[in-house]
Amino acid sequence: MTSGALVLTMAVLFAWGAFAARLERANLTAPMAFVGVGVVLANLVDFGHQAETNAVAALTEATLTWVLFSDAARVGLRELRSDAGIYGRLLGLALPVTVMLGALCAWWLLGTPGFWVALFIGSALAPTDAALGTVVISHPAVPARIRRIINVESGLNDGFVTPIVVLALAGAAATEHGTGGPGTLLVAALQLAGGALIGAGIGGGGGWLLRTTARRGWAGENLAGPAVLALALLAYAGSVAAHGNGFVAAFVAGLAFGRVAGRGGPREVFYVEQTAGLVSMLVWMLFGAIGVPVLVGHLDWQIVLYAVLSLTVIRMVPVALSLLGAHLGPRTVAFIGWFGPRGLASVVFALLAVEELGDEAAPAVAVIVATVLLSVVAHGVSAGPLAARFGGREPAPDAPGRQIIAPAARLSSAAVALPDPAPAATAERSGPDGPADTERRNP
Repeated sequence: MTSGALVLTMAVLFAWGAFAARLERANLTAPMAFVGVGVVLANLVDFGHQAETNAVAALTEATLTWVLFSDAARVGLRELRSDAGIYGRLLGLALPVTVMLGALCAWWLLGTPGFWVALFIGSALAPTDAALGTVVISHPAVPARIRRIINVESGLNDGFVTPIVVLALAGAAATEHGTGGPGTLLVAALQLAGGALIGAGIGGGGGWLLRTTARRGWAGENLAGPAVLALALLAYAGSVAAHGNGFVAAFVAGLAFGRVAGRGGPREVFYVEQTAGLVSMLVWMLFGAIGVPVLVGHLDWQIVLYAVLSLTVIRMVPVALSLLGAHLGPRTVAFIGWFGPRGLASVVFALLAVEELGDEAAPAVAVIVATVLLSVVAHGVSAGPLAARFGGREPAPDAPGRQIIAPAARLSSAAVALPDPAPAATAERSGPDGPADTERRNP
């Protein structure tokens, strides 16, 4: 990277940290700002060199590793129990239907060369990223229960869909090289299973060790956060070294760590989230610098139409069908369906496709880039106005439980629930259908 590009990058990072709250009130989100900076950066840095490409790959893979780990570690059993039926509908029904509907539309509208590429597009664009609509997660007009539902779904669906992405890429690569067959998919399935086992062992063992050393006063307060940061990378790297899937390992490690660490983990997970927030801004810059030029050479009306369908019909119809009988109002269902932005996970999956398929991945990458760019703008601009309007029109009852899980913290100053012995600022709101809800916020 040239000195000019480095100066621009660091200046924008600092400026965003200084003015983030003010800019977000003007409906300018971090992804919007940093993608724009990336477009400018494309004129200063040549990312065609192998060294630059490897650096981008390492950065994006580390970012997704930390995001998967922290999102999974944040999910507590109490929060899942409070709306277990809703999460089961969204993750067990809406998510797979979204994947298949996206794959079918890719095959029919885009004329993808085979089933596996279509499945890759459908699965890569299925996970949501609450960080792109972070105003919704922190807006006081939106009932806490709805914020929690959007947040938990976003925190879990990227981990759930990763195995499908891996299998689709394995199938596409095997077909391209003429080595397709059950053996290739069996290897990919074994890699997923191996990653899960390794992640569970590393995450659970690390959580137990941190809880034990913290209880005995052996853990260094200032280094516990970086230690958990390294633990997430250890799960990823250990799995890759053992020929397992690193992303699945990171997600399962986060689940195991959050379950075992107890009170010894939340602050350290917050450190991981903050680090992921910093590097994800850099990933958005790189997305603007690398992804937009790829899109320019492939953009046509079919890709634009698919991007629109991906954010509307392909996402919202499965959500609406899955929530039938869930006793949520139509506006609430539409609100949850619309705020399923496509973000960081989709970007990393596109990069994985480039690594696995080379130039053959360009059409699929162009579709992902177009959809994510549209999502960055559409969800960023609509988050504030729709959140305020939703709160005024249809307040929803809040489910039991006070903690708001906030994986969206990676890109903004959104509220994050942390255990703190100091008094926390509270905001109380009561709706006509339920008791007052109290939301703990990080000061």
